[in-house]
Amino acid sequence: MHIMDGILTPLWVAVWFAVALPFIAVGLVKIARKRRENPAYTSMLALMGATIFIVSVWHIPVPVTGSCSHPCGVALSAILVGPFESVVLAFIALFFQMFLAHGGVTTLGANTVSMGIVGGFLGYAVYLALRKMRVSIWLSAGLGGFFGDLATYLTTAGQLAFALHPEEPLLYLGIFSAGFTPTQVPIAIMEFALTAAVIRYAAITKPEMLGGRK
Repeated sequence: MHIMDGILTPLWVAVWFAVALPFIAVGLVKIARKRRENPAYTSMLALMGATIFIVSVWHIPVPVTGSCSHPCGVALSAILVGPFESVVLAFIALFFQMFLAHGGVTTLGANTVSMGIVGGFLGYAVYLALRKMRVSIWLSAGLGGFFGDLATYLTTAGQLAFALHPEEPLLYLGIFSAGFTPTQVPIAIMEFALTAAVIRYAAITKPEMLGGRK
């Protein structure tokens, strides 16, 4: 998912930062409020931030796309600490991953949009929708992780297509999406299993972690 430095044009660098910054700002406000209300929330944030960093730092290069495949962990975080808050955590994780030659400063906005915003919010929305339909909590969470992961990579494919091939973006969206498929579908299945297992464990042993989202 991480787009590397030197791929996006300056216009798209600016566009994706402009999209990401309002979400980060709202997330910071929500984090400050929740920390005041519940000091223990800080520990959960730290745990989810570490989870996103560790899960997403392991990557498989995808040469045809100029990017790479890896799990995300943001849907899991969105379920446990909130979607806006998880955008902030994704941004921080992506920032530190730059020092491991993973991603880059010019693509930090784009990577935050695809992984933190699209992946996190869609995964969270899938989870909530399925819970309202009384689907089991583990399956709801697992499908949230699965579709959040795939949405991240579809967004990345779109970002690359519009930046590199504006003359035929839809054609290259398909090409880049196909390039991700062999590696990303198995990873999305792994993310299904991880998200389902963690949320099921939390629901059984520490239901307060889910708050009103159980």
